Amino acid sequence: MRLPLRPRHLLTLALAAAAVPAAAVPAVALTAPDAATAVEVSAVPEIPDSPAGRQLRWFLEALSRTPIAESELREHFNADALASLTVEGFNDFAKQVAGYQLEKLTTVTPTALEGTGTLGGQRFTLQLGVDGEGKINSIAIRSPQPQIPAAPKSWKELDARLREVASNVGFLAAEIDADGRCRVAHTVAPDKVQPLGSIFKVYVLGAVAEKIRAGELSWNTELTIKPEWRSLGAGGLNGRPDNSTTTVREAARLMISISDNTATDLLIRTVGREAVETTMRRWSKHDKRNIPFLTTREMFLLKGVNYPDQARTYLDVDVADKRAYLEETLAKQTLESFSMWDRPREINTVEWFGSPRDVCRAYAGLATLDGEQVDEAMSVNDLSIGLDREKWPTVWAKGGSEPGVLNLSYFARSAKGRTYVVTVLANDPARAFDESKVVSELISLSRGGFTLATGK
Repeated sequence: MRLPLRPRHLLTLALAAAAVPAAAVPAVALTAPDAATAVEVSAVPEIPDSPAGRQLRWFLEALSRTPIAESELREHFNADALASLTVEGFNDFAKQVAGYQLEKLTTVTPTALEGTGTLGGQRFTLQLGVDGEGKINSIAIRSPQPQIPAAPKSWKELDARLREVASNVGFLAAEIDADGRCRVAHTVAPDKVQPLGSIFKVYVLGAVAEKIRAGELSWNTELTIKPEWRSLGAGGLNGRPDNSTTTVREAARLMISISDNTATDLLIRTVGREAVETTMRRWSKHDKRNIPFLTTREMFLLKGVNYPDQARTYLDVDVADKRAYLEETLAKQTLESFSMWDRPREINTVEWFGSPRDVCRAYAGLATLDGEQVDEAMSVNDLSIGLDREKWPTVWAKGGSEPGVLNLSYFARSAKGRTYVVTVLANDPARAFDESKVVSELISLSRGGFTLATGK
């Protein structure tokens, strides 16, 4: 899931895809800049007189004079980017990164720039891209991406490296056949139930797509952001005013691409908790652990308000009483007294659960609902898997994390029409992960999974 902002994490405004939807990364994911013809340079930052360069000059100057009016932002951002970002979101971000000093440009094209600079004594990279009209469609300030280790060259190596990550792990690499079945190439603990983190949002997207296919909902249906449905997490729909509106399509895209918790809960409330449970039952063999199916707001209340008493009260009753507690007690509470945890907390009791094989079935099920909007939501952010897009033109991804939980899952369809899923799950009830190291290792293992499963 996408957790509230924690100071040690990066401040990011990312209209481009973030590395992983980890805790504390406020982001709005749209189209990444095209760097196919990039030229590497290293020099004093002479910002070029190009479409991207002119927007970069404006952005750096604007950081010193917030708040920036909507009329001015419309002159510099394209309409879709600004709609997702919001005026308030930009100004909140600009305040956080005020004082950023650009030191050099490392990549320069007419429509994309990347450079490095400092903020508060720490080094950050800056990326900016523009559309065909010269308006900003991607911008990010983030810590340098960790180097991804070389992918394993054998299943034996993959297994050994995986077991060094955590005390509890699961892995599956499988091909989805024409009948929608997961044909396993390799697996570790394929049926072991583990906390999924935000991978559960694939079930929510499936329930939404099924409602739309049944004619009960539309991708263009307007949804109201009710204050009582708000969750935690910076950016996305949580930065918009109470009772403002979005669409099912936008909420779905934000739920998957930046793991927007408020968007997720809005969709769960729209289709109904029971509808998500129905979808989950079809795709999972371990549905009892997910009943009742929690919203992210409910999870935050159980683990971050009056803990451990509230969590214990909830866990000590049966399913019917759990449902009543959610609707009659938690629904009346606010998150004002929420306190974030930095160690694993109830990861085996208050979470969303599944096995590596369950995740594969979920992707296979979602693929049967595959349409333009599902593909759009699932493919915005590839979580840095970096597959060759000529060989793999379709790549979907969803990850999830909280202290003690770190998971990645990928679905990719080759140019020849063959479809594979790779999932890696890791959790440790005793300690939180060092995400700066573990994320890059899990990406490496996932890359290796695709290579080894296809024999290429």
